[in-house]
Amino acid sequence: MISQTSEYALRAMIHLAHHSGQARTTQQIAEATKVPSGYLSKVLQSLARGGLVNSQRGLGGGFTLARDEAGITILDVIKTVDSPLARIESCPLGLSSHTSLCALHRKLDEAIAWVENSFGSTTIADLVGNADIEPLCEAPPVDVTVTARQRND
Repeated sequence: MISQTSEYALRAMIHLAHHSGQARTTQQIAEATKVPSGYLSKVLQSLARGGLVNSQRGLGGGFTLARDEAGITILDVIKTVDSPLARIESCPLGLSSHTSLCALHRKLDEAIAWVENSFGSTTIADLVGNADIEPLCEAPPVDVTVTARQRND
């Protein structure tokens, strides 16, 4: 549904919201969110250019949210790092006989509109404040070491 870039951006934004007011380095965010630091660096630059995060260089520097997490929606984040959700406005098959959307494409477009509305009304604060458990990105790493004996079983 959303790109990996959007997923990574949302993880970073949630992490920054959990550490509100504290500058976090790219490395700190990458370790906490399990996002490759090189890729995350580019994502954070996009978020900074889009006005969602502040970036400060030097000792004690890092990234912070540029505004209150209650004023940043999932859709804001997605639109900042990625293209907006693509709506279906005409027949994707290019059929000239379809002057309006067929039942299938109308339903698909309605679903996209619902997702867009949901993302547009859900803030980073909602995601942070309603968490009964720590987000997956905060979970300790899982050991998936497979021994030679296990491989042969």
